[in-house]
Amino acid sequence: MTLLALRDVSRDHGTGPALVHALREVTLDVAAGEFVAVMGPSGSGKSTLLTLAGGLDTPTSGRVVLDGTDVGALGPSGRSALRRRAVGYVFQDLNLIPSLTAAENVMLPRELDGARARRARQEAREALAEVGVEELADRFPDEMSGGQQQRVAIARALVGDRRLVLADEPTGALDSHTGEDVMRVLRARCDAGASCLMVTHESRHAAWADRVVFLRDGRIVDATPARTGPETLLQEAP
Repeated sequence: MTLLALRDVSRDHGTGPALVHALREVTLDVAAGEFVAVMGPSGSGKSTLLTLAGGLDTPTSGRVVLDGTDVGALGPSGRSALRRRAVGYVFQDLNLIPSLTAAENVMLPRELDGARARRARQEAREALAEVGVEELADRFPDEMSGGQQQRVAIARALVGDRRLVLADEPTGALDSHTGEDVMRVLRARCDAGASCLMVTHESRHAAWADRVVFLRDGRIVDATPARTGPETLLQEAP
């Protein structure tokens, strides 16, 4: 079953001499339970792909269908409701709310989606435990290290029943050991039936995926089965 489908998706920014083709006619399917890694040089369109997949932006042309819903046919409130219900997003800049504790940051998407506070808090603590930082539940972001904040942000993306997890360099602030722990968590979520679309520049992290998609100049230039080891990915990258 296809959970996410992009069909001839393009995204342009600006006009005239300032026109930038961030994505060009990208077609991509992500199946339920599939882990797809996206690699490519800076400016290749990786982050744009994630924002379109998660309904944070709409394409200039083409269609994005998430869990059977045409994202482009929804208004802003409809896209927000779809994201709250089905999508977990790990932003590159984390986007934790400074005035909320770790548990409050993680439980916020569930509360916005109508979950009762007690249930949302319990789910938040379970998600924090899943990424190994349950003891940080009552700390504020400025009381945490960068790596701890990163894991809290990942917990927020995983809380509740997220059908699709979008991760933009989710291990960027983590040491190698903790980064591998996070990859195990994402892999386990996919093995349990969720889908994951992850941007990474680390071939050893891409090797956890079922498939690696390579972007260049806004186009998909290759796709390689992963889980064969990072050395193979480095050899086969275009």
